[in-house]
Amino acid sequence: MTDTSNAARFREFKMPDVGEGLTEAEILKWYVQPGDTVTDGQVVCEVETAKAAVELPIPFDGVVHELRFPEGTTVDVGQVIIAVDVAPGSGDAAPAEAAAPAPAAEVPAPAAAAEPEAEAPKGRQPVLVGYGVAETSTKRRARKGAVASVPAAVAAIQGEMNGHGAALAAPKDRPLAKPPVRKLAKDLGIDLATVVPTGKDGIITREDVHAAATPVPAQAPVPVPVQAPAPAPAVEAPAVAGTVADARETRIPVKGVRKAIAQAMVGSAFTAPHVTEFVTVDVTRTMKLVAELKEDKDMAGVRVNPLLIIAKALLVAIRRNPEINAAWDEAGQEIVQKHYVNLGIAAATPRGLIVPNIKDAHDMTLPRLAAALGELVSTARDGKTSPAAMAGGTVTITNVGVFGVDTGTPILNPGESAILAVGAIKLQPWVHKGKVKPRQVTTLALSFDHRLVDGELGSKVLADVAAILEQPKRLITWA
Repeated sequence: MTDTSNAARFREFKMPDVGEGLTEAEILKWYVQPGDTVTDGQVVCEVETAKAAVELPIPFDGVVHELRFPEGTTVDVGQVIIAVDVAPGSGDAAPAEAAAPAPAAEVPAPAAAAEPEAEAPKGRQPVLVGYGVAETSTKRRARKGAVASVPAAVAAIQGEMNGHGAALAAPKDRPLAKPPVRKLAKDLGIDLATVVPTGKDGIITREDVHAAATPVPAQAPVPVPVQAPAPAPAVEAPAVAGTVADARETRIPVKGVRKAIAQAMVGSAFTAPHVTEFVTVDVTRTMKLVAELKEDKDMAGVRVNPLLIIAKALLVAIRRNPEINAAWDEAGQEIVQKHYVNLGIAAATPRGLIVPNIKDAHDMTLPRLAAALGELVSTARDGKTSPAAMAGGTVTITNVGVFGVDTGTPILNPGESAILAVGAIKLQPWVHKGKVKPRQVTTLALSFDHRLVDGELGSKVLADVAAILEQPKRLITWA
């Protein structure tokens, strides 16, 4: 008896489906803490999906008992994110029901007590998956018409969650529609009560909502002025911070890292005349060297991978061809040759592509370069890369091979003269010592600024990198 009573005190709020086809969301910010009192409809947290940031309201009253995940955690849809104590005196729904005579008459106390814990509070209709607005909430206008009993409301909610619509006993005056369709109607400013349903069992479909959103000549003009050719009022979306989406398009504000990337790439692509050259090379011996270095005691504690050898090969190629390590000064109409190499490594992070660089990489031994690479990558993944770490680069490596891509035509990092793209390393048939054998092969692509790097210089640098990867012992003989 005691355990059951204690369990009934707490309600769990699960991560709802806040967008079509999305299976997870990141908790950006909690607005409440354990011990705080919350009321029905109060926003408790902000979450971010792959499409938008969304504020989540709690669907019942009570006192926050536990936050299940910290900020910054990605949570799957359906996982419990917060537990609330709804015991009498802490905002339980019972007093609200007692204050409303009509619902109380239709929901006898014994039936309510026998009702199992459901995914949604009693007598509510879903606006996000599994949750909805209390009919007796003082913050919302009461609906007209009959009030559904608790069993009927729970059955309707469960049916909608399972994708069957609300064909079970739901309030007769409430339009039937699944949560994504309700969200679409809300975004388009459509009252579902005015939509003619065409779906099975009278369920409103997405097409029905779009049909209702399409202007009809005989209708009165909409209150907000729009251009005559506009196909739907949804085109004039409210000016709000964050993603604006409808059924056919998603508009994502360009800001932060993405905005900086866009400006830099456009400036580079339309300022520096790009030339890209390619070479396919047998890197079997390089892969063997990587395996040997992993067992070398001098490399203990650092990460050894093919990128390390490729980076060292590029540094040697630059030492043999120093003219490529330069920049074009448009204002001074000068070519600025750099006598140091700040080696940039393009890193894909949750915030976008960034290019931190290893300062004075040309002076580093292989163990030091390995340690610097490891630190650079881990810092970038943690989102802690400083602006200083991304400034002053001279040449860059981008490893598109980690995505299974053979190669690409990379765009120069602004202020640099060359960028090397490394493709996926694959086992392929290759002519080796006069016979076709399976060998580890990759494709390299070098883009360079043709204002200061001519074809001969660019070809020499690319050929040197390829030669070192084919015969890694050249790291010693050419260094």
